[in-house]
Amino acid sequence: MATIAGNLQGVKARIARAAQAAGRDPATVTLLAVSKTHPAARVEEAKAAGQRAFGENYVQEALEKMERVAGLEWHLIGPLQSNKTRVVAERFDWVHTVERVKIANRLSDQRPAHLPPLNILIQVNVSGEATKSGVPREELRGLAQEIGRFPRLRLRGLMAIPAPGIAQQLTEMQAIYEAMRAAHGFDTLSMGMSDDLEQAIAAGATLVRVGTAIFGQRSKESRPA
Repeated sequence: MATIAGNLQGVKARIARAAQAAGRDPATVTLLAVSKTHPAARVEEAKAAGQRAFGENYVQEALEKMERVAGLEWHLIGPLQSNKTRVVAERFDWVHTVERVKIANRLSDQRPAHLPPLNILIQVNVSGEATKSGVPREELRGLAQEIGRFPRLRLRGLMAIPAPGIAQQLTEMQAIYEAMRAAHGFDTLSMGMSDDLEQAIAAGATLVRVGTAIFGQRSKESRPA
């Protein structure tokens, strides 16, 4: 029977092979374990196996896990509503899904002074679909300039969820990221999941968000935000 420790080892081996095939150092790719809808006990198992960075979609669910499992780095990878910005600013280390100046401003204002600046990624709608979250690519530069002015935020880079099986969107995100990296000091491109992490790493991803390959199929999708 597969264990979380064994699954983590397998995913890390996939990352290493993909990075080496792309001529990259595997150490330049961070593994984010997506623990949404999985119980805190499974987060504990992953922590015991050496995993430290975890991604959650739902704020309330993440807070419950934070109370039970200490000493981890928490990333919000789901949509963020205005009424949740304070607790996110206070409790999370990263937010991957910023797409509006209003949200960034609230996060900066509400980030406690005793904590380091909150790490921010701008979510890009690389597919251009009206139903998808993220800023349109033509608005990206202006948003990055605005967010870069907020004192309690550290703008680290971009996040995207390319459509499954469309490799062109991965390479488009790579081009967008490279075009903006020097101007804004970006060091993070969050892209790639269980099924396409190899392709994402080949396209320059520095952080891959992996859930199913570590924790198995999700038990439930309906959780409080």
